[in-house]
Amino acid sequence: MGADHDLARRVARLESLEAIRDLIATYARGADRNNDPAILAPLFAPDATWGAKGFGPFRGRAAIADGLAVTGRTGILWSLHYMISPLIELAADGHSATGSWYLWELATLPGPTADAPESVWVGGTYQADFRQLDGRWYFQNVWLDIRLATPFEEAWGGRPLRRFE
Repeated sequence: MGADHDLARRVARLESLEAIRDLIATYARGADRNNDPAILAPLFAPDATWGAKGFGPFRGRAAIADGLAVTGRTGILWSLHYMISPLIELAADGHSATGSWYLWELATLPGPTADAPESVWVGGTYQADFRQLDGRWYFQNVWLDIRLATPFEEAWGGRPLRRFE
């Protein structure tokens, strides 16, 4: 029982860490699709919370998906999220975890007029609690700390790529 049990425990730990990393990556994909509620809602526990300074807090799976979707439709015209260096710590029970990671985001926001959107760099950190329910990992609590949102003078799209030689 000793070596087999230890191996099974270690494999379960690795599977949990990968499942949480997949959860974070799927969250980024949903965010890049204007906070698509069909992608985001299933990632959150039924009683989860999500917050950031100036956004939310949203409580409950449906409220999180709806609140983020409104932001995706009205406040962010386009985005590309990079979730960088996730650090995840599993609890001893193997059914909960905490984690943090960096956000590096390119985004286009509504500008002063409809024909003048603003391209920005966004940087920050996420802190999260995760919970396993019925063998699946979910976000339990998510806090986004936006540390910078800096305008970028040249827009992302609509220009041919310049070759660098």
